[in-house]
Amino acid sequence: MSNEMDADDAFPTQSEAESESDPEAEDAPFEEDLGSDIAEAAIIEENEDGLLGGLDIESTDDIEIPDRLVDQVIGQDHARDVVLKAAKQRRHVMMIGTPGTGKSMLAKAMSQLLPKEDLQDVLVYHNPDDGNAPKVRTVPAGKGEQIIDAHKEEAQKRNQMRQFLMWIIIAIVLGYSFLIANQLLIGGVLAVLIYLAFKYSSRSTDAMIPNLLINAAEDQTAPFEDATGAHAGALLGDVRHDPFQSGGMETPSHDRVEAGAIHKANKGVLFVDEINTLDIRNQQKLMTAIQEREFSITGQSERSSGAMVQTEPVPTDFIMIAAGNLDAMENMHPALRSRIKGYGYEVYMDDTIEDEPEMRRKYSRFVAQEVEKDGRLPHFTRKAVEEVILEARRRAGRKGHLTLKMRDLGGLVRVAGDIARAEDAEHTTRDHVLQAKRRSRSIEQQLADTFMERRKDYEMTVAQGEVVGRINGLAVMGEDSGIVLPVMAEVTPSQGPGGVIATGQLKEMAEEAVQNVSAIIKKFSDQNISEKDIHIQFVQVGEGGVDGDSASITVAAAVISALENVPVDQNLAMTGSLSVRGDVLPVGGVTHKIEAAAKAGLERVIIPAANEQDVMIEDEYEDQIEIIPVSHISEVLEVALAGEGEKDGLVDRLKSITGQALDRQPVNQQGSGSPRPQ
Repeated sequence: MSNEMDADDAFPTQSEAESESDPEAEDAPFEEDLGSDIAEAAIIEENEDGLLGGLDIESTDDIEIPDRLVDQVIGQDHARDVVLKAAKQRRHVMMIGTPGTGKSMLAKAMSQLLPKEDLQDVLVYHNPDDGNAPKVRTVPAGKGEQIIDAHKEEAQKRNQMRQFLMWIIIAIVLGYSFLIANQLLIGGVLAVLIYLAFKYSSRSTDAMIPNLLINAAEDQTAPFEDATGAHAGALLGDVRHDPFQSGGMETPSHDRVEAGAIHKANKGVLFVDEINTLDIRNQQKLMTAIQEREFSITGQSERSSGAMVQTEPVPTDFIMIAAGNLDAMENMHPALRSRIKGYGYEVYMDDTIEDEPEMRRKYSRFVAQEVEKDGRLPHFTRKAVEEVILEARRRAGRKGHLTLKMRDLGGLVRVAGDIARAEDAEHTTRDHVLQAKRRSRSIEQQLADTFMERRKDYEMTVAQGEVVGRINGLAVMGEDSGIVLPVMAEVTPSQGPGGVIATGQLKEMAEEAVQNVSAIIKKFSDQNISEKDIHIQFVQVGEGGVDGDSASITVAAAVISALENVPVDQNLAMTGSLSVRGDVLPVGGVTHKIEAAAKAGLERVIIPAANEQDVMIEDEYEDQIEIIPVSHISEVLEVALAGEGEKDGLVDRLKSITGQALDRQPVNQQGSGSPRPQ
């Protein structure tokens, strides 16, 4: 569990498309507007400023859903255009971005864009010259089964002739033994030996039947193979072990050959998510399959009899789509990335998209798609869809944007639908969505709420009074969970050269932030700290430690309070990064941090002025807490410090040092600068 005091948490995205139905068509710009697809299914109102972008519907049942998967992706226009071009030109693609932004959906969509006519069946034949080197043959899709049936019919005819001949010979032997030689025992033994000999010889006939390795006869679209986390055998193919390798009981080697994902994806799409987690040797072999467009199958275990078998090269003419987070590029085999980059495209998936009427209409269609895909959820009412779009705004973390982390948003839709279904409701309503928001809290949010309650029990969160050197900081757990994190500072005489000592499992970025704060302290305090130790404690951090620099203004204010012996109002919390010159810089997760302060019973919260546009707190918290935007450390101290005489003298000194004309730029004490959710 990590308390992220910074939070540039990337928010998800997904992609939507303008469409081009024929992948063989000319490479023209994609001009189809999917907003018009929705307009055909529902009347567009004159006013497009509403939450549904002017869409006039009673429920999501009124919204038409596109047939093609590529047209159902929301928001990733650039990635979608790349997929359309890559499908047409058969280029490889690497998609990098936050999980849940539509990478796998785009990969599946590409398989629908590829021509079915190119699909092939792959047959593996016995090699009479070398049983451990089976031969490989490719034929058009559907022909493989016909060839197998023909071989089986021919083998059946041969076996019938052999059996007829066998019974004739056995009858002659038994007749001679019983009637002429009068040797019943010898005749019986000879009959058994003849039977076994014919059965053994018939195995050679069965061995002539090829193994249908890849059967594309029933495929309606080009194959899509998800090889995420696949082991060597599943990815590259394998040859089964044969415990009976002699005595006529062995299975022919060509019958033991198994296709891997790279072979099953021939003429289709091979999708590998988290590409950096793939074994480096498998990445090298994957690179060979991409370059050569064919790859032999051999046993993957050295202890298996299959290790002696190696087929002729099997076709691997697939389109590779590699996906992952930003760290995927660090551990990815450089030569493999070079193949993709040199013969294809690299795409960064967007995290958010601008909140426009057309996009809100598409988000309405997204809800309808999720209902249709699940097949068991009641359709959403107009108000319910509006609430989902409001939540997409909140999760974006940016004013005027919508989140594109569609997998998580789809989870909210399914939870709301499940609640409505449990109540046997005809439609999913806004109230069901609100219940779903409470029930679908992340593990981090549940832990954060538990911590807050426990701190209230033990009075760890101080929400009133005045204390020297103590401030309520704010942190983010995970991506969507805020928590109050008290910071305490104490100044003591040093036994040697003075220094700053910080505790609380600080990670690298947090440690650097504390060091930067020391420059502010030296500049803005009259105290000589060369012979003093400054102790900074992050209280009850947890196992994850503190990462990020969003506690910078908290640390600076706490230390200055301790140095100057000026108390701090405990009814407020604060978050913000700090430059070495004292400027308050923006941080991430401000909405979740403000809500955490409100839950803790605090009355005011200080945030960077640059983050003011990102605040989208829930309605229930608007009247509970006052939001104060600041742009400089002097403004932070003016709001946070108590004791008029000491505070005024300190702030006046800061004004003279920094030249900040605070009298001409009064701090907003009414919280009017905090935008309301729309």
